[in-house]
Amino acid sequence: MKNLLVAFLVILFTLSCNPTTTQEDMTATAPTVRPDYVLVIHGGAGAMSRDKMSAEDEKAYRAGLQQALDAGKAILANGGTSMDAIEATIHILEDSPLFNAGRGSVLTNAGTIEMDASFMDGATLNAGAVAGIKTIRHPVSAARLVMTESPHVMLSGQGAEDYAVANGLEVKDTSYFHTDRRLRQLNRAKSKEETASLDWEESKYGTVGAVALDKHGNLAAATSTGGMTNKRYGRVGDVPIIGAGTYANNATCAVSCTGHGEYFIRNVVAHSISALMEYKGLSLAEAGDEIVMKKLVAQEGSGGLIAVDHQGNIAMPFNSAGMFRGFVKSDGETGVAIYRD
Repeated sequence: MKNLLVAFLVILFTLSCNPTTTQEDMTATAPTVRPDYVLVIHGGAGAMSRDKMSAEDEKAYRAGLQQALDAGKAILANGGTSMDAIEATIHILEDSPLFNAGRGSVLTNAGTIEMDASFMDGATLNAGAVAGIKTIRHPVSAARLVMTESPHVMLSGQGAEDYAVANGLEVKDTSYFHTDRRLRQLNRAKSKEETASLDWEESKYGTVGAVALDKHGNLAAATSTGGMTNKRYGRVGDVPIIGAGTYANNATCAVSCTGHGEYFIRNVVAHSISALMEYKGLSLAEAGDEIVMKKLVAQEGSGGLIAVDHQGNIAMPFNSAGMFRGFVKSDGETGVAIYRD
């Protein structure tokens, strides 16, 4: 009994000399270091494959994605906000005729252009969106304007146009947005050719988007699109619907989607990623796979998404043949990709 008492006193003395030692310390792993910034972008998903895309086209798309990444990185590397970074990034993509947003937008069945965009701030959960606009050079800026300057979340049609113009956003004549390539795509779509006979561009769901984490720990997401080739005029897809095509929450992640919008609306895809993380404890990668690779596949919904979580982890799942995508992190890790491999 005396020996047991001595042993007990020795243990107490040892613990008193190390008052910060706890059971948690014995089992804890080294904390993950959050990068100063992360930027992830996409330029649409679809039937892109090496045997269908020319070397010239591939080079042009890779260069366009890299230019967009560089624009956002420059802001984040200088301590700028995630919102400023993704807006600048998407401006590059909206100005390029290669991507289905802004100047490169596809045509409706009526031969017109109707653009949608959305923006969300993960720090405040404030969001803004525009739908069916026709003359604003940068729809993503119109979406941000609705978020920051109006009491609303979404404006559409002429009301959205008027609000953007009244607040000084740049306007272009409708001819600026029209390209011969998009007209050819519309004519082919109207001819009711089988999907198998369409080229990779005509089988692509074009949308551009960006998500970012800045040095302040704030997340943001934005998406911009011209919609679907040969869509009925007045059709609105997932992009301007907060929670369907775009979502950001500092507690979980920032998400931007691309694909067959009707499926993304029905499954509230962007918010579902966040909800699986918040309520079920899934990682970003697990949540992305659950929605994109299982739920959407089961419904034959094609597309993908990009996402970054509050710790700087990224995910870029897609169930189509390819997805234009790229990322950059503050540690120098970066990449641009098109195909699955």
